[in-house]
Amino acid sequence: MAIVGLTGGIGSGKSTVARLFGELGVHWVDADDVAREVVEPGTPALARIAEHFGSGILTKDGALDRAQLRGVVFKEPEERKWLEGLLHPVIRDELVRQLQSPPHPQPYVLLVSPLLLETNQHELVDRIIVIDVPEETQIARTMARDTNSRDQVERIIAAQMPRAKRLERADAVIDNDRPMDEVERQVRDLHERLMVDFG
Repeated sequence: MAIVGLTGGIGSGKSTVARLFGELGVHWVDADDVAREVVEPGTPALARIAEHFGSGILTKDGALDRAQLRGVVFKEPEERKWLEGLLHPVIRDELVRQLQSPPHPQPYVLLVSPLLLETNQHELVDRIIVIDVPEETQIARTMARDTNSRDQVERIIAAQMPRAKRLERADAVIDNDRPMDEVERQVRDLHERLMVDFG
């Protein structure tokens, strides 16, 4: 069974495109979901994070305060490096586990990951699909969705791989700055191609 990586910058619409593949019967695993699962209360990773950053990084009910953590790691590159060193291997192991157990046999599964190309997750995949939108669209969508300041969104974009470099690595590109019916058509066409390639 092949693994196809689906990536794009913040606010590019990865979840929307993944759901469209899902509607076509494709099993997908979202690295963002897995990243949340591995730091749920009671996990070893959350205990390490609280030990390193202090209990101020936790909410009253003992969960990870993501906004608080994001504020720290995007200001302090060394702290981001420490956090990535802890979490990337744990996330990768859990991704592999979930990708290898789809609900039914299929020619390919999707690994949806914002950091597919920035981490060694790209080593897990046979093809790379990049979802592309202009940077202004990324900023507008992310500010609307997460109530982040423009400055914070720009820092997140700057920490990710540059758009041009990401597109260079793509085996296929989905333009998600189009009307929804056009995005759906791009997904259907690509799905049919992948079914031929891996079927």
